Amino acid sequence: MKIYSFKKGGLVLEDPSTPPATESIAAFLPSIAVVPLIQHPGEAAVPLVSVGDRVSEGMLIGRGKGPGSAHIHAPIPGRVIRKVTWTLADGRPTEGLVIRLEGAFTTLGHRKERYQWETISPADLLRTFADKGLVEMEEPGKPLYDMVREATASQQPVIVVVRMVFDDPWLVADYVLCKEHVEEIIEGARILRKATKGSHIIFTISEEETALGTLFEQAAAPYKESISVVYVGARYPQRNRRELEIVLKQYEKVNNAPSSYHCIINPATAYAIYTGVVHNIPILERYVAVGGGAVKSPRVLRLRLGTTIGDAIAQCGGFVSRPARIATGSTMKGKYVQDLDEPITKTTVSVIALTEEQIGGEQTYACINCGECRRICPVGLDPERLYKYALLEKDEEARRYNVVDCHGCGCCEVVCPSRLPLSTVIRISIKRGAAK
Repeated sequence: MKIYSFKKGGLVLEDPSTPPATESIAAFLPSIAVVPLIQHPGEAAVPLVSVGDRVSEGMLIGRGKGPGSAHIHAPIPGRVIRKVTWTLADGRPTEGLVIRLEGAFTTLGHRKERYQWETISPADLLRTFADKGLVEMEEPGKPLYDMVREATASQQPVIVVVRMVFDDPWLVADYVLCKEHVEEIIEGARILRKATKGSHIIFTISEEETALGTLFEQAAAPYKESISVVYVGARYPQRNRRELEIVLKQYEKVNNAPSSYHCIINPATAYAIYTGVVHNIPILERYVAVGGGAVKSPRVLRLRLGTTIGDAIAQCGGFVSRPARIATGSTMKGKYVQDLDEPITKTTVSVIALTEEQIGGEQTYACINCGECRRICPVGLDPERLYKYALLEKDEEARRYNVVDCHGCGCCEVVCPSRLPLSTVIRISIKRGAAK
């Protein structure tokens, strides 16, 4: 079994406070759902309902507006009882619709219809992606419609890549989803291949997950001419697009394959494609890892969108100690939340309640010039030098040392014994330079 990996730097990450990677648990349905009109990088969806209106499960309640924006659907049936506003972690203001659970469900507990997508044209599949509000199911939530349009405009053969690379322990929800829905994920990838008019599908799987790889190899056997399983390294940030592109080019070279455009999605996106196209159901729920040192019983939950973070933690037994911080995404590249009433969205892969011990305190110290950040950087940069330039706002000097190559993986911050916010400050420098 050949393993493809990037050559230098990177980390092996471990975290004992993640949920067990055994099974998912269906969470209780929320009595109140908070549905943001921004769950994507573009403009907010335009609300189609008002306070007092009744909505049905899966009903379109927000219409995407332009590139980068996606439709929003009601995750539960009920009545819109108010509108709320708050500021997202990236600084954007958003409006949310608060729905109180009332009435009957139309999909939950009902027999699912199955639509024969094989007879649908690529153009009609693309319209279905837009109608169902399908997005890449992690930050920043890029609409699948936009991803397909970019792939088909590339003038290169398109390969659909499903990245089942678990270099971050907080991707455990995706791992459990892969174990529980092998055939559905494969079918979702096949649907995307047709929509992009792609030539092939590659499932990239961490080298340590050979049992999972075997499941996918067996399930994909009827399509062996168009599907490959490729084993890749497990060091973080192997899953990042840059590092994944490195191994995909290695794979193409070894197999004498032409250079291709890689339409890269995660398994949750493939599953959402399957549900949206085969069963005509928009994104109403997702697998979320809920845990951290402050949570009593970490679990992988199947949560309805709009469930508050507080309710999700309560379904894991609540807190065993006061959390110092709560993050969504991951401890490496996630975002801190300010309020337990913030909701689960399409892009919420995890909820992590961190203890003071896990954070390690706020105190930073002077750089000791140990060189660990240089050793660990997968791009081969000098984070120590770039950090100092960033503090002095010497952005021109930083560019001469290839600062724009930094993709913010955060490896340098993890290994820094002085606890300096290296990656964070360097990324600010890049943004500042781009704005000039």
